[in-house]
Amino acid sequence: MASLKILICGAGCAGPALAFWLARTGHIVTIIERAESLRDTGAQIDLRAQGIQVAKHMGLLETIREHLVDEVGMSFVDSDDNVRATVMANTSGKGAQSLTSEYEIMRGDLVRILYDATKENVTYRFGITLERFEQDDTGVIAYFSDGTSGQFDILVGADGQGSRIRQAILPEDADPYRRLGLYIAYWFIPRTETDSNVRKTYLSPGGRMIMRRSHNASETQVYLVLRDDSAELRSLPRAPVEQQKEFWTQRFQGAGWQTDRFLEGLKTTPSFYCQEVVQVRADTWHKGRVVLLGDAGYCPSPFSGMGTTASLVGAYVLAGEINQHANDLVQAFQNYEETLRPFVDEIQKMNVSLLRLAIPQTQWAITILQYFFTLLCFLRVPDLVARFSSEDSGGWKLPEYPGLFGDRSSG
Repeated sequence: MASLKILICGAGCAGPALAFWLARTGHIVTIIERAESLRDTGAQIDLRAQGIQVAKHMGLLETIREHLVDEVGMSFVDSDDNVRATVMANTSGKGAQSLTSEYEIMRGDLVRILYDATKENVTYRFGITLERFEQDDTGVIAYFSDGTSGQFDILVGADGQGSRIRQAILPEDADPYRRLGLYIAYWFIPRTETDSNVRKTYLSPGGRMIMRRSHNASETQVYLVLRDDSAELRSLPRAPVEQQKEFWTQRFQGAGWQTDRFLEGLKTTPSFYCQEVVQVRADTWHKGRVVLLGDAGYCPSPFSGMGTTASLVGAYVLAGEINQHANDLVQAFQNYEETLRPFVDEIQKMNVSLLRLAIPQTQWAITILQYFFTLLCFLRVPDLVARFSSEDSGGWKLPEYPGLFGDRSSG
């Protein structure tokens, strides 16, 4: 098998997961990351279904278990903090995960695990961006922000839902975003005695959802979700951070429950992040020797619960196809799309109208929804659905790539 020189843009979860497989099968891998150091921060994420299988194939599942967040379930509460309904995590080992996965982990912990598993065999370059690239039948020439350049056999865009690599390979008039009319912000605040390991969700009139979850003994995560279709809001995530904070403060002031405490913590938190909730639905994931991975090609949105899983599964499939067709990259990338597309189509199935109904505009609708949740949980419907459902997305089975498990690296 030919040994390829591969450049990956993005050192989050998807990029290092791909590098893990490629480096161990003898390829020369470089990862560039625009941040000055490893971005081992971020919100709570989870692994589900085939993502758990991939982590097991990587030999990292036990390490991941050691870093899991102890979140036992999720409760819906009213403005007085009265619990109206609770859905516990399915820890039976059978059936599907519930609203809380058995494998909840902080993004930073998973990023560090993947980095530690690859740092000896993969070259990481931090504080570097890809300014432009040129490609032909023989390779890709990459030009970096520090004035250097390099020639590679493959360029991988693992640079998130706002991918510049995707923008460069798709037609100028392409719009790969499926907009859901939702925005989300999160940050960390100090944990108090009343913050438990049960995630709490509160609904407020005006299309506002507030979530609180705690991941360690000293910190609590706050999530605000806003239902708003206004086109002018699309520039919000690119606005100065203080302007973003002011926006969220104004929209959620007086929302009830513990909002005052959360907004007070927003003033000084160093961990604030805001984004529009979208799905990425690109018609193609490759052009020539350039290929997209993870959120850059097929972000399923945070509300799917499958973003991290999609990144790990996509990395496994892409590495498997590159490994099998190292001398025919056109075939490798075509197989990657044909194999993975049914999985992505399944996890991107989302009833947007139903999702938006779950974030009501009026108190009357919230009251109806609370009664509905209470009844479902009283009848144990979520527990029964989880136990007797399949975790596999649409029955899609993880393909087998025996060649990935032969260690040809010298590390």
